[in-house]
Amino acid sequence: MARTHDRPNRPVRIPAMNATTTHSLELVHDIEHFLYQEAALADEHAYNDWLALWTPELLYWVPCNADNIDPTKKVSLIFDDRPRLEERLFRLGTKHAHSQNPRSRLSRIVGNVRLHNFDPATGGEVSSRFNLTEVRTDRITVWAGRQHHVLERHSDTWLMREKRVYLVNNDSVLGNMTFII
Repeated sequence: MARTHDRPNRPVRIPAMNATTTHSLELVHDIEHFLYQEAALADEHAYNDWLALWTPELLYWVPCNADNIDPTKKVSLIFDDRPRLEERLFRLGTKHAHSQNPRSRLSRIVGNVRLHNFDPATGGEVSSRFNLTEVRTDRITVWAGRQHHVLERHSDTWLMREKRVYLVNNDSVLGNMTFII
């Protein structure tokens, strides 16, 4: 039988989790819950509640083409600070957002949540994967990619300081993405 890859036929070794390589299950569950809540608010078009999940200084970035471009020098699909994001959400919340009339119906699945450089007392970086199904005017579009959040602890809750969304097809011709938050 011909082999389809060059790797020897042996099991992949995955290091066991221990105190130095993992965070407490309670912390991971807490962060997952935050990401699920963020996704639910976005899917439900609960823009004010979704905006309340952000710090006053924020960056929301969806790169176009290469993932590591400098967004100040190259085109991005979205590159928002707080005033720009507030403006986007205001428009989406009115009937004057013609590209969202009728509104997209959304369902997002978030998974493969991983914490990086994370301090439970102050926050850190979180990566995850998502799959978003959009239905608008009886047309189904599937969006998929990775997300990178920078979270900060504020009293007894987490807030997003930064969110980057890397679409798997960000170098393709894309349809109406007005709904994306």
